[in-house]
Amino acid sequence: MMTLHPKIIDLTLDRVVRLLAALGHPERALPPVVHIAGTNGKGSTQAMIRAGMEAAGLRVHAYTSPHLARFHERIRLAGQLIDEQALSALLDECITANGPDAITFFEATTCAAMLAFSRVPADYTLLEVGLGGRLDATNVVDKPALTIITPVSVDHQQYLGDTLALIAGEKAGIIKRGVPCIVGPQAPEGFEVIEARAAKLGAPLHVFGQHWHCFADRGRMVFQDENGLLDLPMPNLPGPHQIQNAGAALMALRLLGQGDAEAAVTRAEWPARMQRLRTGPLVDAAPDVELWLDGGHNPAGGEAVAATLAAMPKRPTHLICGMLNTKDIGGYLRPLAVHAASLSAVSIPGEAATLPAEATCAAAVREGMQAVEAASVIQALRAIAKNEPSARVLICGSLYLAGQVLRENG
Repeated sequence: MMTLHPKIIDLTLDRVVRLLAALGHPERALPPVVHIAGTNGKGSTQAMIRAGMEAAGLRVHAYTSPHLARFHERIRLAGQLIDEQALSALLDECITANGPDAITFFEATTCAAMLAFSRVPADYTLLEVGLGGRLDATNVVDKPALTIITPVSVDHQQYLGDTLALIAGEKAGIIKRGVPCIVGPQAPEGFEVIEARAAKLGAPLHVFGQHWHCFADRGRMVFQDENGLLDLPMPNLPGPHQIQNAGAALMALRLLGQGDAEAAVTRAEWPARMQRLRTGPLVDAAPDVELWLDGGHNPAGGEAVAATLAAMPKRPTHLICGMLNTKDIGGYLRPLAVHAASLSAVSIPGEAATLPAEATCAAAVREGMQAVEAASVIQALRAIAKNEPSARVLICGSLYLAGQVLRENG
């Protein structure tokens, strides 16, 4: 599959539309679709919607990317990850239908997911955008039940544009004529673009801070819209930013008239988003360390992690960080600098686009952090534990690094 296109990413819908036609248009036979775009929070919001729906007995398909440890994580059929035999058969079918024509890996696998979703009965399909929105391979459903745009910030500028307004315009490309759109917290310049697109298409907006509100109050989460107030436990996914993601998920369930609100908040599972690692070889290598993993990789992700650390009980916190060379490393590290006693820089194993540990280390020093290079995550972890056995350690900077860690940790 990787040989069918010279680029990993090439944003256009032409190839996807061609392959879907060759497959008999499975995108037209999906259970009702909730389509989710945004820079940060897409996956968490999707996980909360799914948790709420499944707790109410609904069968839910879910598509997400990238995967962390195994490709199968991307395709969930009626609540279960796709199995090896079904995945292999679907990919074979898609590649045969495509023939020698150019198509990217993500486009072909998205078509495979839609083919799978069209053949297995379910009540809803949750589609997470891969990159952007307007020209993303998932943006082929003419009439979704609902669209959601989580917070938009600056990331992937080489594909989406170098201003927040341009990036928001790409995300707003999932808005469809007459289809309700839930909008999470946005910067003014981003929201203006989203609002204009919705007005042009007659798509009703349900906007955070206008049509729905959510906030923490005395250890509980409060959600309110025009239909009333919900007093709920705090989200089980850590971090203040998850309150807003939970709010978008709850708004979706309210609009669809489906799901269990409390389960959406308390039962969602989403690995590598401030995930506490409690078992496995890495934990065994430093048993007294409080070990965390997060895949955030842009400035907004750094701010979210920093806010999460600020809300946690005080404990010396050391970062083990590896990033891709396409990311704004200074913007990511800046909000974290005040919370970190040190940073150990690593290269991401097996990733051609990894930022060398030396460059990550230098960037951390520029942000005023005490930083060293390390040959691997486990070497860095052992060095930290040797000097400070009861420290908090956060492995961070990339979903690709997070996936490597999850595989190593079993």
